[in-house]
Amino acid sequence: MTSNSERGAAARAFRTRAVHAGHSPDPTTGAHVTPIYATSTFAYGSAERGQRLFAGEESGYFYSRLTNPTVRAFEEKLADLEGTEDAVAFASGMGAVSAIALTLLKPGDEVVFLAPLYGGTEGFLLEVAHKFGVTVHEALDETDLEAKVSARTRLVWLETPTNPRLGILDLARVACAAQGVGALTVVDNTFSTPYLTRPAEHGIDLVMHSATKYLGGHGDAIGGIVAGSAELLGELRGLGLRHVGASLGPFEAYLFLRGMKTLPLRMDAHCAGAQALAEALKGHPAVEAVYYPGLSDHPGHEVARRQMRAFGGLVSLDLGTSEAAMSFLNSLKLFTQAVSLGDVESLTCHPASTTHALLGEETLLRQGVTPGLVRLSVGIEEPGDLVEDVLSALEKVRIKQPG
Repeated sequence: MTSNSERGAAARAFRTRAVHAGHSPDPTTGAHVTPIYATSTFAYGSAERGQRLFAGEESGYFYSRLTNPTVRAFEEKLADLEGTEDAVAFASGMGAVSAIALTLLKPGDEVVFLAPLYGGTEGFLLEVAHKFGVTVHEALDETDLEAKVSARTRLVWLETPTNPRLGILDLARVACAAQGVGALTVVDNTFSTPYLTRPAEHGIDLVMHSATKYLGGHGDAIGGIVAGSAELLGELRGLGLRHVGASLGPFEAYLFLRGMKTLPLRMDAHCAGAQALAEALKGHPAVEAVYYPGLSDHPGHEVARRQMRAFGGLVSLDLGTSEAAMSFLNSLKLFTQAVSLGDVESLTCHPASTTHALLGEETLLRQGVTPGLVRLSVGIEEPGDLVEDVLSALEKVRIKQPG
């Protein structure tokens, strides 16, 4: 794959690259939209060429579990937008998580993750990695991370922003701490997308996404993808994809390619709606806390201003009790109660009982995932309508509260 500098893509605006990167008319038919190559295998013409393909001595397509033209176009587009040399796609975000860990970790290695992470990722690290002789440490901020990394640390894992309280971590500081002990960094950039944050520009080694969310944007496909250097991605494709086998299908890749063309337009709408909601929620008598990096009193606001184009499409609020949270959720009209995020429709969930439920009460409280916490994934609807819906639901919560 050619680098960004060779393509000259960095000279073009993000909106232009979102449309054109990884895209060219089909050489056989001239089809303007990348076709869905619905084939499991590819004819390679001769025994000698087949030998070269399987040995990695020649590039080309021979089996869709490893690479497929539709999937490859998706990988090239994401690598371009993240500003990295390459990308490898997977059947889900957790497929990407598993492949990274199983490719890069060995018995005796240590992982330090900055909590909280998505419950599935944290659960994998805490419940699966130790079975392979890997020690996992939790850090609660950059200072704690700097104290916990050591010469045995192989991976440092974090999210930007964090899920679900939308904390902001200084990516350059994390990268520096990891580099100081020879560790690699993995950032889950699902919440920000490359439109808002490009972790590789801050020294991060691997950037992963649950493509299911904002990259697809329409709630109709599941997938994951990892971007980084050609060297690391070569390992990930050769070991993680080949042996874990969590391969993305061409139809899903087609949907992600379609969705990413409008990514910057959708993210502008998500961010505008989230900012309006956060400002409307701040100071409301039924709300104990609002978490949104676009608020000036958010503890990570200044770092977010340096790292992000805008502040994202997620808002979290704490209503104090589980009962208040449930009452609020059940009173919303425009927010669908569902896990996941990043759809054009607004979604909402109660993290302590859904996305993070498997972590246990002690861990949840330590990481600030309280019983009253609600996560709002703000869609592209008119912000005023969403604000009206949320404020109306909060009034019903207040009526039910004693006093």
